[in-house]
Amino acid sequence: MANNRSSNRIVVPAARQALDQMKLEIANELGVANYDSIDKGELPSRVNGYVGGYMVKRLVESAQNQMAGK
Repeated sequence: MANNRSSNRIVVPAARQALDQMKLEIANELGVANYDSIDKGELPSRVNGYVGGYMVKRLVESAQNQMAGK
């Protein structure tokens, strides 16, 4: 049922480091220390969902600002 391979693929491979950094910053802001070294399977899905959700929110906000010329 659950395999450990992610179906998410980074479209721009050069962005991987920036996305990983963003993920760590957001996790720290949400109070999840050492997110990069934690077994994500041990975290509640709500915590992982918050991190991903805030990442999407920031990326959309960044794209909107870019489109608006800000």
